[in-house]
Parts: sequence; structure tokens; C-alpha cells
Amino acid sequence: MTLLNSLNKRQREAVLTTEGPLLVLAGAGTGKTRVITYRIAHLLEQGIPGNAILAVTFTNKAAEVMKQRIIDLLRSSGRDASDVWVSTFHSFCARLLRREAKNLGLPRDFAIYDDDNQKTAIKRAMDQLGFSAEDYPPRSVRAQVSHAKNNGITADDMEAEAERSRDPDRKDVAAIFRAYETMLRNANALDFDDLLLRAVELLREHPKVREAWNSRFQYLMVDEFQDTNRAQEEIVRLLAGSRKNVCVVGDEDQSIYGWRGARAGNLKRFTEDLPHVKIIRLDENYRSTQTILDAAAAVVENNTGRLGKTLQATLGAGSKLRFFEAPDAPAEAEFICGEIATLVRSDPDARVAVLYRTGAQSRSFEEVLRRLGIRYRVVGGFSFYERAEVRNALAYVRLLFHPEDDVALLRVLNVPPRGIGAVTVSMLESRTRETKQSLWDVIRSGEFLTGKKFSGALHYFRQMMEDLQAECADMSPSHLIERVLEQTGYLDWVEQQDNLEHTSRADNLRELANAMAEATEQGQTLEDVLDRAALVADSDEYDETIPVSLMTLHSAKGLEFDAVFLAGLEEGVLPHSRSVDKTADVEEERRLFYVGMTRAKQSLCFSRAIYRRSYGEERLRASLPSRFLAEIPGELIEAVSGSLAEPGETRRYEPDPDYAERYSYRPEKRRTSYGQTPKPPRGSKDPLIGTRVRHSKYGVGTIIEIEGEGEERKLTVSFQNYGAKKLIERYANLQLA
Repeated sequence: MTLLNSLNKRQREAVLTTEGPLLVLAGAGTGKTRVITYRIAHLLEQGIPGNAILAVTFTNKAAEVMKQRIIDLLRSSGRDASDVWVSTFHSFCARLLRREAKNLGLPRDFAIYDDDNQKTAIKRAMDQLGFSAEDYPPRSVRAQVSHAKNNGITADDMEAEAERSRDPDRKDVAAIFRAYETMLRNANALDFDDLLLRAVELLREHPKVREAWNSRFQYLMVDEFQDTNRAQEEIVRLLAGSRKNVCVVGDEDQSIYGWRGARAGNLKRFTEDLPHVKIIRLDENYRSTQTILDAAAAVVENNTGRLGKTLQATLGAGSKLRFFEAPDAPAEAEFICGEIATLVRSDPDARVAVLYRTGAQSRSFEEVLRRLGIRYRVVGGFSFYERAEVRNALAYVRLLFHPEDDVALLRVLNVPPRGIGAVTVSMLESRTRETKQSLWDVIRSGEFLTGKKFSGALHYFRQMMEDLQAECADMSPSHLIERVLEQTGYLDWVEQQDNLEHTSRADNLRELANAMAEATEQGQTLEDVLDRAALVADSDEYDETIPVSLMTLHSAKGLEFDAVFLAGLEEGVLPHSRSVDKTADVEEERRLFYVGMTRAKQSLCFSRAIYRRSYGEERLRASLPSRFLAEIPGELIEAVSGSLAEPGETRRYEPDPDYAERYSYRPEKRRTSYGQTPKPPRGSKDPLIGTRVRHSKYGVGTIIEIEGEGEERKLTVSFQNYGAKKLIERYANLQLA
């Protein structure tokens, strides 16, 4: 029982419940990862073999932390935890598919296309079909293809649906989808969605394979179960087998990935699919103060269909939350960064985060922090394996073993520059369409560029790659990458560019060689290294040593900070303008707000800009405060005023008696007041901007833009429940509200 002494009663119960299905409903900061690691350590102490245990989570960093914690827990007992399977869903599926590739007709060394490769392949598919990126943005097409795959919709299904609905755009996307799938097959590649879907296919359609893996994994644990999509839920179900020794841990209030396939309500579905499941609620919070928890609970309880929980803080009540209302976005950044300056001066060890809905919001904070000389990091920027020079080097490696991979070939065909330009590439692409061959086959044939000035460059590229293929076939990963960098001239070229541009990209290539060497020492294969590069996530690169972090709310998931500033709390920003029309989308935005609130340990401050500039517009737009602010009990929050010169002067906020009418989104709920009626900026040419008006159909709104003059003057009005509407003034019959 020594191992269990540091656990509270509920955590200990979850660790000791090893047989049968178990749902651990774990609120933010209640130690859910602790439960999984101790549970695995307990099973190992009971004599369960490590390779009979599988634990899956959602980031490589979380998996690594989990594995290390298990090793640390068992250090004193001398038990070995090295063979426990701890990984992300995608890494597990890649490992599974490589072992069982022959059952699906896959080569064991299939490539994994990450986001960048997927976009490149989709762009190539569009070019082949003659579609414009302006008409069909590749990022949007990729999202539609991913959504279709996650919902079991094939390209043929999409085309049939488009014909029934007479939707020509959808039909074009179906054609791109089909060409993209063909491209993947020809390159022996799978994308992220395929890793999950082919794993489901393997386990569902091959009973003997499924039974073998059921027999192997006696105990299955899933962290962050609320983030699973349809395929991941199915993988868990298929792996659980007849034993059903499956423990899922999650928080329904932190389900924030609907846009990438996660399905809200999966914790509840788990209890319905397994009626004999045991439910244990972890309710002791070790991260935040009670004030923060009460405020977060008051917000998220407005969502429907929850299993529900009540969190109790071990840290005590704590101070009130604060709210700052800035006249515009620059003033909002000045205030927050002034507060941060005070924090880091008084406590250099404090960790602070500025959280926002979209990445573009970081700019104003970066500018002020740089001016103040405060170290910060934007989380969600390029990770090591996303850097262009690293991608190029790995594309060369991929091409050595799979020259049919057109995406890899196009990435390095003229890197470093060797005189192969757009005209040559266009001719190569045209030839591939005519002959149905890969680009490499066309280059190797050399049949149609003879006599052209650029044929020499193509011949050189072909000879270089063939020499490398022969030379590197049996090399270790570390020696292979060094040889590739040398023989292609890429490292020398990057070093020359570094000298000209004062950059250090060559250091990244050397670090890649170091990573390959470390992998070799650890017994990893080249496939392992390439998988790691493809599956790494932004959150894996989070650096805890930098005092100030700027990040989106999605990137903040799983992290914690002494002080949190949650910025941009306006309608159209949070909740996002794309999410205000559907109740389910608003509820996900509310959960996102809840996640942001519960990252804070001691201090939580909200802010909004009364006026914010929109893309492509010279004029500032008036905003409405986020509806989520109105869901926080008034006694838990106080207004704060301040500037860079005088940060943090607090005052008791006097409630606005008209707030409920002005900003009420659900009149049946009690509302509190944090907003003020927006006033037009000094010198505004449109004194009507910011005026509250009432419309017979849309109700109360705020005038945010005026166009034209006289009888045809148009007013853009932001209505509480209907968003922005453009109205001709003389027909609108607006009344002052």
C-alpha cells in the first residue's frame, strides 16, 4: 500500500478498481494523469506484464511524461516499466499497422503524411484537375476531406450526395478527394485520418488479428477520452475485447476539439454502451483557488447533457477574478503587459499566460512585451520538425526508399537550387498525367527533355539520387542523414544562406543528425524516426522555463500557470463568429472558455476591447461583451482600471441596471454587469456608431457601421441573437433602445 499512500480516497479507489469498465470523471486539476500512472504502476506491482498494458493519450509530450512518471514510481521496487505501451492514438495505430501491414495490403514502410504534406498533395490534386486555389482553398478542402473520412464518407459517397443536392462545389471537392486518395496510394502513404481508419478496418475486418491483440492487452487505459473521435472510440471498443478491462479518464467540460472530429457526449455514451461501468468522480482540485473553480462551474453549467461534478479547491478561496474593459485592442495589450511586467518583477519564478481565441491576436501582445524587454514564447509556432530545412532533409530520406512519393520529390527537386524551375516542373507534371507514371519514373526515363537546357539538371538529380539509393540502403539513421546532407550539398548551401541572412538553420540540420544518432543508440529504426517527425505536435514543444507564454485557448489545454490573462472576450471573438448560430457550437466555445479559466492557479483576469479593428476595414467596429462574462456570478469578480503607467488599480464595479436587457442572451438566467454601452471614439465621423437600437424582428442591437448617405444609407447592426445585419435605414424602422 506504500504506492497508494499519496493518493486521496477517490484516486485510490480508481487505482484499485482494475477489473471491468471504469469511467473516471476528472475535473480540471484533480490529478487524472496521476490516476493512470499510479494505476499502471499498481498493475505492474501485482505482477501484470508491462506489454499487457496499453495507455493512450493525445500528445507525445503527455505520453512521455506518463511513461517517465511510471518509471519513477517503480524505481524503488526495481520493477521494469519499459515494455508498457504508452503512446498517442496516432502513434499506436502507426505501430499496429506496421506490424500488421500485410493484412491490409500495405507496405510495412508506408509514409505518414503530416499536415504540410497533406496540403501539398491536395494542391497537386487540384492542379491536376484544373481547380483554382482561390475557388477551393486547399486548407478548406483538406478539412472537408478529413471530416468525410472521420464520418465514413468516401469520395463516391460525397459525389453521390452532391448530385442529389445539386451542389457543383461539393462535386468538385469529391473529385479532389478521389485524386488525393489516388495520390496517397501511389506514394504508399497514409494521412493522419487513415492511421485511425485503417486501424479500425484491421481490427474490425480481421477477427484473428483482433483476437491476438485482445489477448495481448489485458488492461487498456485512455486519457482525455472526451477528445476522442468516432474512429478512436471504435478502436477502444475493439481493443477492449471480452474482458472489457478498460478505464477511460476525462472531463466532459474540456471537450474542445469538435472541429477535428471529437464528439461531445462520448463520456456519457461510454456509460450507455457499458451499462455495468463504474463511475468515480475526482472532485479535489489541486491547481486553482475556489473562486476560480466556482466561476468556471457557473459558466459551464449552462451547457446541457452533462454528467456533472462539483470541484473543491485544496488551495482555499483565493482572490476575486478581475475584469478590464479597454477602449481598443492596443490599450488592452498595454494593460495586460503592464500587469505582467509587475508580476515578473515581483516574482521572477511566476509563470504567466495570455490566452486568446485565435492566433492572430498575439501580435499586439508581442509588440508590447518586446518593448518592455520581457521574455515570452508564442506556443503553437513552428515546432522543430515543422521547420522547412528539417522537412527538406527528411523528404530526401523518404525519397531514397520511396522515389514514387511525388510530394517528397517536389519538395527537394530544386533544393538547393539546381536550375529546375516552374516550367520544367509543369512539363514533368503534364507528362505524369499522360503516362500515369510517378514524377520519378518520368525523370528516370529521360525521354522527353533531351536537348533542352534543363535536361542536364534533371540528369544530375537522377544520378545523385540513384547513387545515394545504392550507397545508403543499409546505413544506420545517423550515418544516412549525414551522407544525405553532404552528398546533396544541402548543408553547405544552408550554411551559405545562414551567413548571408544571419540565420542558424544549419544548426537545425545538425540537430536533426543528433536526433538520428540518439534514435540509433536507443535501438530505433528509420521508420521510428520518420514517424516521430510526422506525428509531433505543437504542444510537445512547450517550454516551461520561459516566464510568459502567449497561446490560443486550444494550445493551453493540459497546461497550468500562476496567472492567466484571458483576452478578447467579445461576441464574435469568444464565442467565435462562426460558432454563434448553433447551440452545440456555442456550448463548445463555452467549454473552451472553461478550459482557459481553469488553467489559472492563483490569478485570473479577463479583458475585452470596446472597439476592435476587423480585417480589411479602416474603421474600428464596436463590440459586445462575450455572453460568457454574464454567466459569472457578480460577487466573484471586480472591475479593474489601469494603464502601463498605473497598472492594476482595482475598484468595486457598480452594476449597470440595464445590463440584463442590453446583453442578455438567455433572459431566464440571472445576469451580472461588466459591460458599458460602447461610445464612439473621439473624433468619430459617425456619432450613431455605438447607439443601441431596437428592431421589430431582431430585437436589441448596436450600430457598428454606417455606409452611404441620404435615403440609401445602410446601417450594420450587431444583434444579440442574430449577429450582424445590414439594413437600409429608411426601411428598417429602428427605435432607440
